[in-house]
Amino acid sequence: MQPIIKENPVILGIESSCDETAAAVIRGRKLLSDEIISSASVQAIYGGVVPEIASRAHTDAVDTVVQRALDRAGVKKEELDAVAVTYGAGLLGALLVGLSFAKGLSYGLNIPLIGVNHIRGHLSAAYLEDEGLKPPFMTLLASGGHTAIIHTKTEMQFEVLGGTLDDAAGEAFDKVARVLSLPYPGGPHVETLAKEGKNVVPLPKMLKGEGGYNFSYSGLKTAVINYCHSKKQKGEEVNRADVAHSFQRAALDILVEKVVQAAKERAVDTVTAGGGVIANGYLREALQTACKKAGLKLVLPSKKHCTDNAAMIAAEGLVQYQAGNFASLSLNAQASIPLR
Repeated sequence: MQPIIKENPVILGIESSCDETAAAVIRGRKLLSDEIISSASVQAIYGGVVPEIASRAHTDAVDTVVQRALDRAGVKKEELDAVAVTYGAGLLGALLVGLSFAKGLSYGLNIPLIGVNHIRGHLSAAYLEDEGLKPPFMTLLASGGHTAIIHTKTEMQFEVLGGTLDDAAGEAFDKVARVLSLPYPGGPHVETLAKEGKNVVPLPKMLKGEGGYNFSYSGLKTAVINYCHSKKQKGEEVNRADVAHSFQRAALDILVEKVVQAAKERAVDTVTAGGGVIANGYLREALQTACKKAGLKLVLPSKKHCTDNAAMIAAEGLVQYQAGNFASLSLNAQASIPLR
């Protein structure tokens, strides 16, 4: 039986695609609670996420984080109208923990189950920042696994104008961080070090003026590696802060340039952004400056809602709920999902 679609449903979102176990509750577009239990400090010991450790951490944390979210929202589980959960992309074992928990709630409470594509969750994070936001708008997606310029035409329809041809922006930050002997995750540490440096290291500009809205980070990453190795072979000191600063500028300026260009060419007056890289302070300031200069409205999610979180999963869950897109209890986790 198809459930009655409410105007402002109470939706629980659950996220467990990597090393964050998260739960959030929304009523319509109003965020009532947003809770996270992270295993990142444990993963950092190994220089990256260990899938088995992540899965076990999710198993230990999921019941606690969901109860925290319900308590903080002042909502009883019997008041939920739907449960939205990430089913991909991500680590299979980690995804299965959250998905299995959500299925149990859906079945036990007899409420709809909504399967959420993690990447679409990042795209919907902007709805949490501006409750009146409506498409069309241009979105810059920049995360550890994806980098793309996306034209959101309606809540359910978008067009990918271009993406990375190799590494994503977040991957490049992590790899450069390792070259600079910085801890995992690399992005925040590169950003902090970059504040002490100058833009003096010559680096390639990554398909500047070429490739339409596509990006390529492999050559930039290699250029950083070669520069550092060359300096060391000559017995010269590597100014790590200058390398970090120069890399950050080369990696992020092109993102700003291309999303603004796309908005102008498609006659869209609003720009949004999503993904972990959007938490970068330099990128946020550059987007604000460029959009203001171009006369574009910019809707940036808070830094907390750029990295993996359940609030964005609940927000995308609302989009799917309003469209009547509900999943069956046979829904399975997927390690990889096309950006669609």
